[in-house]
Amino acid sequence: HRAVLSKPVPDFVVSVCVYPQQVLGVDGVNFSVHVENQTQVRDTMSRRHHRVYQLYSRTSGKHVQVLGRRISARGEDGDKYAQLVVEADTFGSQVRIRGKETNFYLCMNRRGKLVGKVRPLLSPNGDCVFVEKVLENHYTALMSARYTGWYVGFTKRGRPRRGPHTLPNQQDVHFMKRFPPGEQPDLTTPFRFTTVSKRGKRVRATGPR
Repeated sequence: HRAVLSKPVPDFVVSVCVYPQQVLGVDGVNFSVHVENQTQVRDTMSRRHHRVYQLYSRTSGKHVQVLGRRISARGEDGDKYAQLVVEADTFGSQVRIRGKETNFYLCMNRRGKLVGKVRPLLSPNGDCVFVEKVLENHYTALMSARYTGWYVGFTKRGRPRRGPHTLPNQQDVHFMKRFPPGEQPDLTTPFRFTTVSKRGKRVRATGPR
């Protein structure tokens, strides 16, 4: 009989894991696409964030108004139609803008015209969803989430510009956020630090009284 020779079986197995390039963080990997995708994810776990402010138009020198179905940028400081409720429910900067007085939403239709709607469709990229962009000159621009490259803009007379005729470097699309009169935060109150005792877990104020 012939003896059957076999190789010795090792007592252990060495496993080799190959990590993808994205996980290793190799130089040259562009994470901007991942960040952009995450900013469009709807945040269903947290409460929707609502805030009230006015949008000061750089060109007209007035404030954006939601006058029902009509939109303009002729509002004076404190005008009731210029008080806007901004609703945000994403991880990024997608917002809906509603007139506090009329309850109409600022929207942009497929022709690029700014209009007001009562109950817009709550789709992630609907006509009434805009992306807030903070520019290098510290002004804010509002780009349509549905029609990329179309911005909210106004002429010197406060008339809306159509989205296809706007660019991010135009003054017509530059806005400044302002609190309504009487709703400015109180910055005169001194900041107070608090410490927690390890024994009794009691809170003690260390700031000025």
